Amino acid sequence: MAGLTPLAEALDLILAEEFSAPDSEPCSLLDSLGRILSEDIHSSVAVPFDNNSAMDGYALRAAECDQDLTITQRIPAGTCGDYVESGTAARIFTGAPIPPGADAVVMQENCQLEGDCLRLLQPVVVGQNIRPRGQDIAEGDLVMAAGRRLRGEDLGVLASVGLGQVPVRRRLVVAILSTGDELVEPGTQASLQPGQIYNSNRYTLQGLLAGLGVEVRDFGLVPDSPEATAKVLREAAAVADCVVSSGGVSVGEEDYVKDQVEKLGQLKLWKLRIKPGKPLAYGRIGNTTFFGLPGNPAAVYVTFTMVVRPWLLSRQGAEVEAPLMLSAAADFEIPTPGSRQEYLRARVHVENGELRASLHRNQSSGVLSSVSWANALVILPPDSTVAHGGRVSIVLLDQLNR
Repeated sequence: MAGLTPLAEALDLILAEEFSAPDSEPCSLLDSLGRILSEDIHSSVAVPFDNNSAMDGYALRAAECDQDLTITQRIPAGTCGDYVESGTAARIFTGAPIPPGADAVVMQENCQLEGDCLRLLQPVVVGQNIRPRGQDIAEGDLVMAAGRRLRGEDLGVLASVGLGQVPVRRRLVVAILSTGDELVEPGTQASLQPGQIYNSNRYTLQGLLAGLGVEVRDFGLVPDSPEATAKVLREAAAVADCVVSSGGVSVGEEDYVKDQVEKLGQLKLWKLRIKPGKPLAYGRIGNTTFFGLPGNPAAVYVTFTMVVRPWLLSRQGAEVEAPLMLSAAADFEIPTPGSRQEYLRARVHVENGELRASLHRNQSSGVLSSVSWANALVILPPDSTVAHGGRVSIVLLDQLNR
């Protein structure tokens, strides 16, 4: 469609912008979830630090497995045992260091015990049930590279090499605002008046930004006037690295955001060849990046996750990977092709070992409940049709929400 930019082309433009990475700062490991590593992390220790037992059992010499052995010591985790003499064995527990002289651990279920006399019920090989020093991480190994966005399991790995704090990128400051005289904040009045709607976009954006390691500045509701719009845009751009608005970027007479951005700065992109989410604006207000999202709630979700999210991660120096595309069988049909790439809210399930996708009954861009109901987006290219049982491409929402 003339004048509409394909999403891939728009992302290439947006992600190609050159910015200096935010400054590095130290961060407590417990507070670093979602933050971006600013330096490579190498381990100063081996994990595990010692050869240790993989289970509860008995440490012994594998060559002596065909004879009865005398248990002479007990080694709980956190303690070190004495030398294992010939003809003896040590009672050992999971995680305890392997005592010198022993070269195997026999699980307790494969032993017969009579007092201090141990009889093995199965053959034993050297190294059996022993986790060698450095099996997980060797001393000097690269544990994580700069640009990693830290997840919960990453914090555990960093703790395992003894780190209490890590170097991360400064949080980006993201200003959000909503436009529209029809909007009302939930909880502020007893009931809606005719023509009013609750401002859901503010809460969608706050929730989506919460997991991205950014600092949010909320500029609230902006009245539908060019003066009020310009004032708030200037104030937001003065304190933020990025301004994200919802509403006011379409072609209506009361849509002032796009015009004011062009007066205050530069508009580099407007209108995407996607559905929902066509009226997306991208540009700058001074040195601050601006994203103008549509007002319709489902379109806010699609444009934020597909456009704003990758930019925010890239701007913080994070590795940005395209979401993993899966294939599913369609439990629906679309006989008439559309002119834009569509993002259809869907629920995916497994049936007889096969992924199948069903669509929400209402794909209107104003139906936010379709996003909450869904666990995936079906991505339908322009000029495509879908037959019932045909293959469609999907992206799981879990990839877009974290």
